[in-house]
Amino acid sequence: MDLMETTLSSERIFDGRVLHIRRDTVRLPGGGESIREVVDHPGGVCVLALDDENRALLVSQFRYPYRQVLRELPAGKLEYGEDPEAAAVRELEEETGATAGEFRSLGELYPSPGYCGEIIRMYLARDLTFGETHLDEDEFLNLERVPFGELVEQVLSGEIRDAKTIAAVLKGKLLLGL
Repeated sequence: MDLMETTLSSERIFDGRVLHIRRDTVRLPGGGESIREVVDHPGGVCVLALDDENRALLVSQFRYPYRQVLRELPAGKLEYGEDPEAAAVRELEEETGATAGEFRSLGELYPSPGYCGEIIRMYLARDLTFGETHLDEDEFLNLERVPFGELVEQVLSGEIRDAKTIAAVLKGKLLLGL
């Protein structure tokens, strides 16, 4: 069975600074029609950065939707049309002061495909050199270095709940064998 849906009409219902929301009418594979509400987002990046002692760089920051401080890998939003790897390099330096001698892709994550078009590109950074951080004026965070094995345990125990961090850490664990 062909599972593709065909867009019959599309209506913008919200245009924000970061998010754009539309309501689409679609033709279903079986011939009927349905409504799809979609959040358009430019995407994001996250970086699993490991220092020379295999400690991961983590940031803690207040996340408004959850009304909690979360511990996550350094990450950030893409600008529309921005090169994801360049954005990841930028975010790593802005949030941690680190630049990497080795930078490689860990793949893509679709965080909520039922309603959101966001794609998060994940990267591994090693051979780090440290300088100054350059936080955005509305960005407040604490930086810590966590032994990678401890971070894996925190992911597995549920202490780390951020999806991009979980995915990148577990992919890193499997790929690196640490």
